[in-house]
Amino acid sequence: MLGNKLKEAEAEGSPISVWLINTGWTGGAYGEGSRMELTFTRAMIKAALTGELDKIDFETEPCFGLAIPTRCPDVPNALLRPRDTWRNEENYDKQAKMLADLFNSNFE
Repeated sequence: MLGNKLKEAEAEGSPISVWLINTGWTGGAYGEGSRMELTFTRAMIKAALTGELDKIDFETEPCFGLAIPTRCPDVPNALLRPRDTWRNEENYDKQAKMLADLFNSNFE
């Protein structure tokens, strides 16, 4: 439904920005990483709502194809790239692939 609403808005000339904000876990799998600090979550939401993120460059996350901002006011750049927060990037890649496969299976 969300996808349809976004397409309708774009067709009407009123595109809508959608932001996925990490309010959960960062730095590793559950038990290894930590909760995302509330101050960073708030800073990301503020940047999205005020239009600050509209002025920033993005890079594409390879597993999900998400556009990730290269910076965000008041947020360490490393937190914007989930893979960079994990001690073992290979473990991140495995977890990301597994999650992407689960999403793809669900959509089929």
